[in-house]
Amino acid sequence: MGDVLGGIHATWEFESDSVLVRFERGIRAPKLFQALGERRVPHAALSSVTLSPGKRGTVVLHAVPRPGADPLMEAAAGQLRGSSDPYRLVLPAERETLAEYYADELRAALADGPGARERAEAAERFLVEPPERPRTFKAFDGKAVFDGEQVSFRWSWTGASSAKWKAGDQSFPVRDLQGVEWRSPEVFDGYLRLLPRDGRGADLPGAPRPAQADHDPAAVVFGLGYGPVHESLPFAAAVLHAVRAAGAAPGPPRVPVHAVAAARSDPADVAERIRHLGELHQAGLVTDDEFSAKKAELLAEL
Repeated sequence: MGDVLGGIHATWEFESDSVLVRFERGIRAPKLFQALGERRVPHAALSSVTLSPGKRGTVVLHAVPRPGADPLMEAAAGQLRGSSDPYRLVLPAERETLAEYYADELRAALADGPGARERAEAAERFLVEPPERPRTFKAFDGKAVFDGEQVSFRWSWTGASSAKWKAGDQSFPVRDLQGVEWRSPEVFDGYLRLLPRDGRGADLPGAPRPAQADHDPAAVVFGLGYGPVHESLPFAAAVLHAVRAAGAAPGPPRVPVHAVAAARSDPADVAERIRHLGELHQAGLVTDDEFSAKKAELLAEL
């Protein structure tokens, strides 16, 4: 094909084996589109193509991804609003004939191309690359960082529960994870939860994973202004992609990691965290031994 179809907030370039989607970065474009920037979607990652009437004099060209083909859509698990769906191209109604032409061209490419028989089946591996960024975002109760090999959570003294403070900052190698659970920050009680292979929420012997995300050291919770979709969803997709890649080749036995290693921390930040720890101790939420151990751990960061 090799043609370009420009729509509202995105442009699709039709190539012989894929569709290159370039998202608009303007202030009116959905923030998720601005964060994604550009994505190449192989034909093998698509199951079908539809064209339907949209709102307010528009038509919508929708390329439907195969289950398991795109880590972003797998992490989203159907929670994205239609306006933020990266597989929808909205066009003015007067371009319906042109949109129908490209829809037919793409349908023909899917029917004749490799993997035509498997279109309705789940893909065995991710076929669309995950977003490159962000690899860090600020949640309500902590900061999440992903370096490509492990996910780290560093708790906020203002938002983290006493259960997370007791557990300490966490680090999870992707080889020890079996998945990621993302609940949109646009709904009540949104969160990003890592799913360790042993089913636990932290490296605590015999401790089952807490049901509530705000008590689970393997999860960060969202809130107003914390963990927005355009930051937390690409993060979840990148982790999910790495988890599936790591699962293809089993790694060495797990070595528990209880805290995020850091060269040096801001003394003012450490002092504030010790103060908050003292408040938990005085309130009876932290034992004497836990207070002493955590205080020593914080002082060691200086």
